[in-house]
Amino acid sequence: MQTPILYIKKGCPWCEDALGFFRSRGIQLNVFDVTVNAAALRQLRHVSGQSKCPTFEFGDFVVADFSVKEFLDAVDRHPPMRSQLGLDNPA
Repeated sequence: MQTPILYIKKGCPWCEDALGFFRSRGIQLNVFDVTVNAAALRQLRHVSGQSKCPTFEFGDFVVADFSVKEFLDAVDRHPPMRSQLGLDNPA
């Protein structure tokens, strides 16, 4: 099964919030810091059309430049993704 990707920038408070949220839910991620990984920055731009972080990618589901609330709102609009990520159960 594919592992979700989280693109971050070191020192970004929204990125830290996102990492904490995913850790608290036990969601395994491939995390790429685009400030030190040029290939990840290119991929981020390719999948999202922008370079802001955090950005979450899981297959065709991409949420760019989000707060945790914005991420959850996006997931709520895609119920199968909620289930795939194991977010059906409260933390």
